[in-house]
Amino acid sequence: MKSHTHRVPFGRLSGWLAAAPSWIFILFAISASFSTYFCMYAFRKPFTAAKYEGLTFLDSEITLKTALVISQILGYALSKYVGIKVCSEIRPQQRARALLGLVLASELALVLFAFLPDPWKCLAIFLNGFPLGMVWGLVVWYLEGRRSSEVLLAGLSCAFIVSSGIVKDFGRAMMGGGVAEVWASVPVVGPWIASQMGQVSESWMPAAVGLHFLPLFFLSVWLLNQLPPPNKTDMAIKTARQPMDGRQRVSFVKHFFPGLCLLLVAYFFLTAYRDFRDNYMVEILEGLQYSYDDNQTIITRAETLVAFGVILAMGLLNFFRDNRTGLIAAFSVMTGGVILLGVSTLLLEMGTISGFWWLTLTGLGSYLAYVPYGSLLFDRMIATTKVAGTAVFAIYVADAIGYTGSVGIQLYKDLAAGEMSRLVFFKGYTWFMTFLGAFCLVVSCFYFLGKTSKALPEENLETTSVR
Repeated sequence: MKSHTHRVPFGRLSGWLAAAPSWIFILFAISASFSTYFCMYAFRKPFTAAKYEGLTFLDSEITLKTALVISQILGYALSKYVGIKVCSEIRPQQRARALLGLVLASELALVLFAFLPDPWKCLAIFLNGFPLGMVWGLVVWYLEGRRSSEVLLAGLSCAFIVSSGIVKDFGRAMMGGGVAEVWASVPVVGPWIASQMGQVSESWMPAAVGLHFLPLFFLSVWLLNQLPPPNKTDMAIKTARQPMDGRQRVSFVKHFFPGLCLLLVAYFFLTAYRDFRDNYMVEILEGLQYSYDDNQTIITRAETLVAFGVILAMGLLNFFRDNRTGLIAAFSVMTGGVILLGVSTLLLEMGTISGFWWLTLTGLGSYLAYVPYGSLLFDRMIATTKVAGTAVFAIYVADAIGYTGSVGIQLYKDLAAGEMSRLVFFKGYTWFMTFLGAFCLVVSCFYFLGKTSKALPEENLETTSVR
């Protein structure tokens, strides 16, 4: 089977998937991509389950946890800038090997994290974040440009919603000895593993969590790599997706510059908002009077509800076959998400909902606005404008800007608003995000609707063949 740009050798499973009914292909693709990205979070987020209480960075006003969070985000953000080129240009046959290499490098960094003294742990967590920032783009490459891309990307997006909560609960259980107890019940090797593990320290916990998920990650990448490329019908409907060279990337940005600026301003603060909620959920829950002893799975429960809400909303967008209508629907969902942030906060202040439901609804609202950026928004935009290229490029431009914003907000909180609790800061940020996000998304929606009939000139976005 041929694509327009490259040959992909088919194995038996790939050939079967190419001929299988669409629902089987969709189920397989969602499962493989979800599992791949879910496992990646086991290397990225476990360290945030620890509080590192009483520790500061080099005796400054910055807490050690904030320094660790910022260090990883810096690595992750830098990776996004590198990924603009790497993930836009990578050849299909290189993707699986790249995924495996990136995650192995991140696990080695977590082992280094365990050995280094406290201030130097920031270096290790930076090295952990850098390779992981390119995983999303490599996985999206497998899913974009298909008739079913909306539902595939919706399924993938649920991975980073539920995985963060699960791996944090897993990390907390590991530090409390709960994982060792589970291993103790496993025949033959289980009791020995349990005796070696015990209650894992805050330093060793991230590496130990990653090691538990490494075999599943390898299997998931192999399954993901069996997906056949988009067929002729996919490319006719969604436009052929091809690597973009530097000239093509510049042309894309120039053509959509005003609208992209609005989207990127919103994403700058939205990524920081989502990241702050994710990294400091343990502290926010404590501020809402939810202790860990009485609520050991509360993060998983909240994020599971969020994931169901997001996948339902994203899945519904798949029913909009017309690309222009689908683009309008995507913007509507995103705008509704940021409005939900303000509505849920108002309900909390009125005493109408509990802290748990407020945290759940802010998660739902932020992810409804956030998820389309990394998936279907740019996929629909390219399909609507008929621009030859890949959504991965636009996604990585947005991510690079977004994670830069995350670093800025983290520093602002500790340096300019250090006396404010994380809960109070998060509430104020929620109101800010509501008004700014709604303005930027509504205006950018009208801008791109005016562009839907104006594709880039052929000479400015010439296709690049892959040899």
